[in-house]
Amino acid sequence: MVRTVAVDLGATRTRAAVYESGVRQGEKVMERTPAAESEPAVLLSFLSRTIREVSRNSCGKIGAIGLSVAGPVDIRHGVLINPPNMAFRYVPICGPLSREFGVPVRMVNDCHAGLIGELEAGAAREKDNVVYITISTGIGGGVYANGRILLGRAGNAVEIGHLHVDDTYDLACSCGHRGHWEGYSSGRFLPRFFAQWCTYHGKLHGGPDGAREIFASARRGDDDVLRFIHDLVRINARAVSDVIVAYDPAVIVFDGAVMLENSDLLLGPMAGEVDRFLEPPRMELSRLAGDAPLIGAAVIAEGYDTPYGDFGVLG
Repeated sequence: MVRTVAVDLGATRTRAAVYESGVRQGEKVMERTPAAESEPAVLLSFLSRTIREVSRNSCGKIGAIGLSVAGPVDIRHGVLINPPNMAFRYVPICGPLSREFGVPVRMVNDCHAGLIGELEAGAAREKDNVVYITISTGIGGGVYANGRILLGRAGNAVEIGHLHVDDTYDLACSCGHRGHWEGYSSGRFLPRFFAQWCTYHGKLHGGPDGAREIFASARRGDDDVLRFIHDLVRINARAVSDVIVAYDPAVIVFDGAVMLENSDLLLGPMAGEVDRFLEPPRMELSRLAGDAPLIGAAVIAEGYDTPYGDFGVLG
């Protein structure tokens, strides 16, 4: 059996685990993703240490490494390119790590990895038309349409965090453009949206200033925060409505800390706000406890030709 290392390189944290035949072996390793420096060598050294740490307790030789990476990426060349939520700009990853460890190293963007994880072991299993959406530090998605993952030119299709959702507040996104979904509803920018909402509506912004505090205030019944949450839900519903008419999925699986930790305030209410031009899909939370990208990375580690599409066609 081939033992693989799966790595989920996120904007805020990075996790790694050893897998064999789709089953995790041992405990996960979790570290903060470097944020203070931007040199490629810093990220490569960090990934190398993480891989060595998680491999240390593995019984048996590691045969391959798979990476789920918060992109954009170029999976044809194994490169991370100008990620808006990380300090790094251009980092060749697969080649250097493959030379260091002497095994194949493969990568996909984190939302395609998450989608593969859900198809392999989660709510999308045995489904033919699925959208995966993660709302965390950033927002992204993956689409499985009629038995094939949509890849795009370099492996970045379905960057739905950059759908245009608003002109009223006209907030800048991490990519530098304005009005994008990620600039409103992601964990990174949601507090800024709340502050701007308060200013726009003439509310004193003396309350919560972090995402967790905002949702906690809503649960305590703060009227202003509840009104803000209603506008946040409408923004989310606008983006999800676009996703539905673009891809006509049977199922949308939601993942990411912001959604998983606050589904009572976000998911149920949103279902009533989405457009009804097409029959609404089933909308579900991921049941994989945040591990969908790791599972997807483990699948990719064993080869780009997967049951869900051949990522090697981009090579």
